[in-house]
Amino acid sequence: MPLFEYECLTCHAQFTEIVLPWEKNKVIECPRCHAQDVKKLVSRFSYHQSEQDRLEQIDTRAPRDDSYYRDDRNIGLWAKKRAKELGVDLGPKFEEVVEKARSGKILDEYNK
Repeated sequence: MPLFEYECLTCHAQFTEIVLPWEKNKVIECPRCHAQDVKKLVSRFSYHQSEQDRLEQIDTRAPRDDSYYRDDRNIGLWAKKRAKELGVDLGPKFEEVVEKARSGKILDEYNK
């Protein structure tokens, strides 16, 4: 989504505006004071990685510290990658267990 953050140079309000690619020359106006004297801010952004991207980056043979194994999502991805490396199809039950492990729901079953 092409979201940009701006600061109004008149009232110093900060706001977000959607600017689509075909609106490059869009006039940005402060929603508070309606001034057009604004500057674009450099803001944080995030990059979403697909599960496939994360799987490709995992080195199952690399040593990991304890913090890696405290994240259930890492354990599930590691298990999927290792099974793929071994050429083993463990079936839909395996996928179900991995998803429960990744979501933390697997512990609920064992704590009953």
